[in-house]
Amino acid sequence: VHAATSGVAHFAYDDEATCLEEVRYLLSLLPSNNRENPPRTECADPAGRRSEVLYDLVPADGNRPYDMRAVIEEIVDDGEMLEVHERWATNIICALARLDGQVVGVVANQPQHLAGVLDIHASEKAARFVQMCDAFNIPIVTLLDVPGFLPGVDQEHGGIIRHGAKLLYAYCNATVPRISLVLRKAYGGAYIVMDSQSIGADLTYAWPTNEIAVMGAEGAAGVIFRRQIAAADDPEATRAELVKEYRSELMHPYYAAERGLVDDVIDPADTRGVLIGALAMLRTKHADLPARKHGNPPQ
Repeated sequence: VHAATSGVAHFAYDDEATCLEEVRYLLSLLPSNNRENPPRTECADPAGRRSEVLYDLVPADGNRPYDMRAVIEEIVDDGEMLEVHERWATNIICALARLDGQVVGVVANQPQHLAGVLDIHASEKAARFVQMCDAFNIPIVTLLDVPGFLPGVDQEHGGIIRHGAKLLYAYCNATVPRISLVLRKAYGGAYIVMDSQSIGADLTYAWPTNEIAVMGAEGAAGVIFRRQIAAADDPEATRAELVKEYRSELMHPYYAAERGLVDDVIDPADTRGVLIGALAMLRTKHADLPARKHGNPPQ
C-alpha cells in the first residue's frame, strides 16, 4: 500500500536478504555526507559507446508508447540503475545510476503509463527526488517526453498547479549540474517545469524527433485556424493541410535550436557520449544560494 498507493515507502522487497542487498547498493551511490561528492568508480563500459538500438526503442510517432526504462538502461553504465518510488506515480521515473562511473540522478517521463503526463503525484515524486540529489551533490539528468499536465476536475481540485510548482521550485533551487534532453514531445507548462533552459538547466539537448511547443500540431491548428477550418468547403481536408503546414514550419527538428530552446540537436546513438561529455564540462560547477534560513517552497 505505501509503496504503490500512498508513496510513503520508497522501496519494498519480498525478503530481508534482498532488502539488505539493495540498501548496500543504495549506500554505494551516496556520499557519506552532504559536503562530499558521490563515490566514483572505474567503468568498463566505454564512454563513447554508440547506442543505435535507441533508434528502435523510441518510435518517431509521438502517439506510440515505449518503455523509458529501456532507454535509461541503454544509456547508463552497464544498464544498471536503482529506481526510487518504482511502484508509485509510475508516469515518471526517478532513478540513481552512473555515467562513466559518476553517479547521476535521472528524472524521466514514462510514456508507457498515462502517456508520461505530469500529475499531482508525479510532480511530488520528482520534486522530492530532485531535492535529494541536490542535497547530496548528485548531478541531475532529465529525459523529456511529456505531453503536458494531466487535465481533469480531480487534478484541478487537488491543486495540480500548486503541486506542479513544487517540481519547478526544486529544479530552480538546485545548484548541482543539470542536463536535460528532449526525446520527443515537450509541450506546454510541463515542458517548462521539467528542467527547461528557461528555468536554468545548464545544458539542454534534443533528438531530431523533438517537438517543443505549447501543444501538439493538431490542437494548435484547431485553435489558431478554427475560423478558416469552419468556413472551408471540406473542413477535414483543410484541417489536415493546416496541421501539416504548422508541423513543417513550427515543429521541425531544428526549430528548437533555431529559437535557442536547446543547445544542440544530437544523434540519438551518441546520447551516452554527449551526456558524459556534458557532465565532465560541468564537474566544477559551483553556485551560491542567497544567505537565508530556507526558501519558501509551495506546499
